[in-house]
Amino acid sequence: MAKSTTKTSAEAAKPALLSGGNPQIAKGYGDAPVQAYIAAMPGWKSEVGRRLDALIVRTVPGVRKAVKWNSPLYGVEDESWFLSIHVFTKYVKVAFFRGTSLRPVPPGESKQKEVRYLDIHEDDPFDEAQLAAWVKQASQLPGERM
Repeated sequence: MAKSTTKTSAEAAKPALLSGGNPQIAKGYGDAPVQAYIAAMPGWKSEVGRRLDALIVRTVPGVRKAVKWNSPLYGVEDESWFLSIHVFTKYVKVAFFRGTSLRPVPPGESKQKEVRYLDIHEDDPFDEAQLAAWVKQASQLPGERM
């Protein structure tokens, strides 16, 4: 007898995970696609996503959100973004598009001149005050058009 490959509605509704566990979410604007991405982040990473999203919303009232290229983006103007989040196998990467202008400069270097990263691993302490300071500074700089 052949095994059924029919998915339940819950399985069908759950986004596929790409390499490293990054959720595959259709391009979209607003809070809904970002929340779908966060809900689909595997394991402990979903809690990190919720904390990051809440911190960004608290720090930048009226922040704009979108998902593009399977990554949540945050900005203050249409199509202009200051930060993104991306899931990897062992960490969540926060990208500051004008990171070299932040003080102190976030620790992760990039091949792109101005971009800096903060990688958050499962057992890393979550320095909300520092992260909020970077988010606030980043939101006041010219955004990246994408």
